[in-house]
Amino acid sequence: MGTNFVTVKVDGPLAFLQMNRPPANAYNLDFLKDLDAAIEEVRYHAEARVVVVRGNERFFSAGADITTFTGASPEAIATFALVGHQALDKLARLPKIVIAAIEGHAMGGGLEMALACDLRFMARGKGRLGLVEAKIAAVPNMGGTQRLPRLIGKARGLSMMITGETVDADQALQLGLVDRVYEASDLMPKTIEYATTLAQGPTLTLGLIKQCVNEGLEMPLAAGLALERTCGGVAFRSEDFQEGARAFVEKRAPKFQGR
Repeated sequence: MGTNFVTVKVDGPLAFLQMNRPPANAYNLDFLKDLDAAIEEVRYHAEARVVVVRGNERFFSAGADITTFTGASPEAIATFALVGHQALDKLARLPKIVIAAIEGHAMGGGLEMALACDLRFMARGKGRLGLVEAKIAAVPNMGGTQRLPRLIGKARGLSMMITGETVDADQALQLGLVDRVYEASDLMPKTIEYATTLAQGPTLTLGLIKQCVNEGLEMPLAAGLALERTCGGVAFRSEDFQEGARAFVEKRAPKFQGR
């Protein structure tokens, strides 16, 4: 089962969100609606425990389809931004770890999609990353002004956005913009290997840790610590914690179920 511009494939414990709008996965309103529907599908898929988002070998995504804005009313543009924000916020809040596998370029809104993921793995020598909207007098409008500076720092993030600077995979790794860089032929096998290892772990707990980090960092420390206690209480009541504790006492490897 899949959508038109974003297909969903579940393979064992892994869910793949595949962007399919050739040639560059530039998105329009229908694409964003499809993305939203795909995120909903994996959110409630019981077997899908880790999510991988990918584009094609040339483009993860080139960002918004500029023709979408030609002659568009301010109301239509506002709706476009709102739908995009809602979809990417939903992606960021998935209670599952989400990995962007970046095989090619991720520009503008394409990078903003990757920034909404938890981890970013990139192929060396195949593409560049950047928020280039300022070059056409536009503001990054899919969360980039907020997520990029939070990830790589205010000054560096601002500099990238106001100049439209792009970086390659190794530069992105140095900035902390991506988490791992692989040779192109290794990207998907290594991403799948990493995701599979996570999927074999206590994925309910991993989702709770993600919630503590993502939401807690936006709170005062005391509120973040309260959230940590709440999530910790949920984890301690989980079947996986009981299994992990038994396995520790019995000196064996635990078998987690993600619940």
